[in-house]
Amino acid sequence: MSDYRADSELMRLCARAGGPPVPVSEELFFVLKRAQELSRRTEGAFDVTVGPFVQLWRRARRTGQFPTEAELAEARARVGYEKIVLNEANRTVQLLTPGMRLDLGGIAKGYALDCALKVLQEHGIRHALLEAGGDIVAGLAPPGTAGWRVEVANAAPERRWVYLALGAISSSGDTEQYVEYQGKRYSHIVDPRTGWGLTSRVAATVIARDGITSDSLATALCALGEARGRQFIRSVPGARAYIREIRDWTL
Repeated sequence: MSDYRADSELMRLCARAGGPPVPVSEELFFVLKRAQELSRRTEGAFDVTVGPFVQLWRRARRTGQFPTEAELAEARARVGYEKIVLNEANRTVQLLTPGMRLDLGGIAKGYALDCALKVLQEHGIRHALLEAGGDIVAGLAPPGTAGWRVEVANAAPERRWVYLALGAISSSGDTEQYVEYQGKRYSHIVDPRTGWGLTSRVAATVIARDGITSDSLATALCALGEARGRQFIRSVPGARAYIREIRDWTL
């Protein structure tokens, strides 16, 4: 599911964008199906077809070359979750527009941790905590405790510590990766609806039943913003969130 490795299954799928449906693995289909469901529910605030935009902003962070309006317009023509067609009966994926590039950075890591925990459980290891860059998935609590003690950096002091068991917690935000241009800070988190890196400083932490849910929701809430994010998370059974936003943060 890597978009950095040209030989990954994801990139082989993207290389066939604009062509006929492509058979994919059960794992990749599952992640894309979950991504599509969240895209529809958030009206595109979460969208794994955001890859063409992400490539422009990665270049901006690396070289300082800010995306032009023409480049953003060209990328926009290749973005849109409605351009993915999933066929569950045949387990195929069709990318309707040539040049589409999927980016699963906001969902696949949580899913990978879910899979890792499942492997441990299959080998009889049920008390476990797994972490990968902003995502944590937990099995049973350590014996004699209420759960794995995890600090939520963007929560109020009296709510900063949570106890996690048989669940997941994910954080997303622009605290480390961003680009500065003409006195404004643009996050590495791109709003798929506009193509622009977020100009609000947003930090979102989500606790949910599993990693694929917490990872994708944390990404979505950053794009939705604090007010809409708080409203949306109330519609997700078993999930809760900590969201903090500073609007239009400038240097």
